[in-house]
Amino acid sequence: MLSKNKSSRKINIITLGCSKNTVDSEQLMRQLSAHGLQVEHDATHSDAKTVIINTCGFIKDAKQESIDTILQYALLKEQGKIDNLFVMGCLAERYKDDLKESIKEVDKYFGVNDLNKIIETIGYNFQSNLIGERLLSTPSHYAYLKIAEGCNRKCAFCAIPAIRGAYRSKTIDDLVYEAEKLAEQGVKELIVISQDSSYYGKDLKNGDDLVKLIDRLSSLPYFNWIRIHYTYPTQFPFEILDLMKERSNICRYLDIPFQHINNNVLDMMRRGHGREEIERIINEARSKVSDIAIRTTFIVGHPGEGQREFDELYTFVKNTRFDRLGVFTYSHEEDTYGFLNYKDSLTDKVKNVRMSKIMSLQQSISASLNEQKIGKNFRVLVDRLDGEFFVARTQFDSPEIDNEVLLLAKGNNYQIGHFYDVTIKGAEDFDLFA
Repeated sequence: MLSKNKSSRKINIITLGCSKNTVDSEQLMRQLSAHGLQVEHDATHSDAKTVIINTCGFIKDAKQESIDTILQYALLKEQGKIDNLFVMGCLAERYKDDLKESIKEVDKYFGVNDLNKIIETIGYNFQSNLIGERLLSTPSHYAYLKIAEGCNRKCAFCAIPAIRGAYRSKTIDDLVYEAEKLAEQGVKELIVISQDSSYYGKDLKNGDDLVKLIDRLSSLPYFNWIRIHYTYPTQFPFEILDLMKERSNICRYLDIPFQHINNNVLDMMRRGHGREEIERIINEARSKVSDIAIRTTFIVGHPGEGQREFDELYTFVKNTRFDRLGVFTYSHEEDTYGFLNYKDSLTDKVKNVRMSKIMSLQQSISASLNEQKIGKNFRVLVDRLDGEFFVARTQFDSPEIDNEVLLLAKGNNYQIGHFYDVTIKGAEDFDLFA
């Protein structure tokens, strides 16, 4: 139980990793705040005596960031600047025993499904009546809606199924309730996320699927934008494109990680689809929703990727001209199928060179696509004030990862969280000026 001292009743929650972790932290924050505790999120200068770090354990760089953060706060505990240090999330789930042994300053480690145990350890009871409620860490005008936990795919490179378990969809009714609670906090943009949004509802056996969910959410009178993230090419729900075309509040935006284009590499990745399926999705998306922005990610350096396979990927990116694109280098993760069955034969240098080539190509593609927007009108949502610019986004851009629209602050009275119709006056590689 925390003491009644003011600073001792303050808790700083540090969130690392993906937006799915963000949702987990926000659920925890709501539970703690309901007990009268003062909750901060990612506070850099805090007098909180209790720190909870929500970690990522997905790939090498993310794991290192999590470990470095734990060590940073372990030193503060050793110096007497904080009293309690707890670690939760994917890294703690995956390496709990090793962490206990190597970083003993941490009072307790919790896995990904231990929300109630964290609250009990702090000295309170989990309140089931608060399920579906969150204390937002994002700006109040947008929020993530996590529609499922876990993953049933068996991709060779991915440790998520081992960390998060099998796919578990939330019901549409529960998600609508959560969305309504978010609307009460002022949310105008709802960003739908899960490990695999294409699979949504297939485990429920009640007929729920992604199309029915988005249909319900977009019928609510609260949200100007609904954005869909992390669909999967296998069993892709093509009907979602018809709904996107029909409903003005569904963003013309599709996030769908393809990971590669060479059939042999896709087979070694155990993706369950080939190049033909990828090209069908892109062609149908662009045919049905002419102004759609497609965001994807690729992995370079995966086992099976020789120079010929990489050249095929490079040419595909060059010809397809994705609106948004990210690249990861292959990380040989223990306990994955790839780790157990393949040799990680490429050096980090080769992987990084390949990543740089794809990203340099995408930079030029983005610059070209942005230049075509000069003189055109767009509706934008203002996210924040940064120096002499208000930073905004179009419906074709997700927060933090995509292009931004910069609006000169001087002489203008834009308001954060509001929509404006603007004209594009200039363009850079990843920014527009309006």
